[in-house]
Order: sequence, then structure tokens, then C-alpha cells
Amino acid sequence: MTLPNDYANGSQGIQHKFIYAVSWLSTLSGWLAAFMIVAAVMITCQMIYVRSVLNLSTIWQTEAVVYFMISATLMGLPYVQLLRGHVNVDLIPILLSATFRKYMYFFTLFLSIMIVLVMVFYAFEHWHLAYERNWKSDTVWGIRLWIPYLSLPVGFFLLLLQLIADFLAVIIGKDTPFGLEEK
Repeated sequence: MTLPNDYANGSQGIQHKFIYAVSWLSTLSGWLAAFMIVAAVMITCQMIYVRSVLNLSTIWQTEAVVYFMISATLMGLPYVQLLRGHVNVDLIPILLSATFRKYMYFFTLFLSIMIVLVMVFYAFEHWHLAYERNWKSDTVWGIRLWIPYLSLPVGFFLLLLQLIADFLAVIIGKDTPFGLEEK
């Protein structure tokens, strides 16, 4: 597996090793998300075949596709952050001086880290509640809900790690704020 960034030479210090490890986890998470999307497409095709050709009812397929797509979205968050694939309006950072751009970057990233930290806390709490109380879906399939809910705390935790790695990369000079070059 190759990483989409240049952190592979992360032998210079603990910060570089942390950034490399997080980027590796984010890439792995992205591959897992892609696998879940492919699985959801294959299950959808199987469901169409069973309903249309065999004229049978389906039990688990719709629910599995929904859980796979939601999990793929959550597990894909850190990979998209690693690639800076989120929607980015960089008009204001472009207009700012390098110093103010750096302050704005740290401020927005700090706020993002705090929000995602809250999401991790409540996602873990929700997952743990589903596990502890043995919640099951109200469908014929009756899947234990802690299984699909696990993508909530894991996805948000990996996103949190990626945001911290991005923060650290700018602090040590491995990256620039907003990925913009100095004026």
C-alpha cells in the first residue's frame, strides 16, 4: 500500500513517525471505505436479481446496503481529510498574509478538533449503549446494532487523529497552512 503523501520518510523524529502512522491508518480506512462501497453495489445487484429474476423477497440486503454506505462515509472521513478532498473555500486564506493565514489555520483546525472530539465522545457512548443493551434492528434480519454503529466512534476517532496529524505537520514545517504556498 502506498501513501498519497510524502510522509514515508518519517524517520526524522517522533512527530514524523506519528504523522506517517496516522496517514497509513487514514489510507487503510479509505481502502476499507472503498471496499464497503463495492460490497454495497454487489449486494444491491444481488438484491435486484433475487427480486426481479427469481421473484423472491429479500430480507437483509436493503439494511446491509444502508449500513455499508453509512459506514463507508464515516470510515472514509480520515482519508478524504488526508487528501484534502473536502470542499475548501480558500479565498480568505489566499488574501491573508502568511502570518494571519497560519493563525486562521490553527484556529479553524483547533475548532474542528474540538468538534470532532465531542463527536468521538458521543459516538462511543452511543455505540457502547447499543452494545451493552444488546440492541437489535426492528427488521426480520435483526442485526445487532453495535456492529454497524462501530463505524461511528472508529471513523470519527481516525478523523480526529488525522486532524491532529495535520496540525502537527504545519507546526513542524512538514506542510503549509491550507496547503497554500508562502507569498
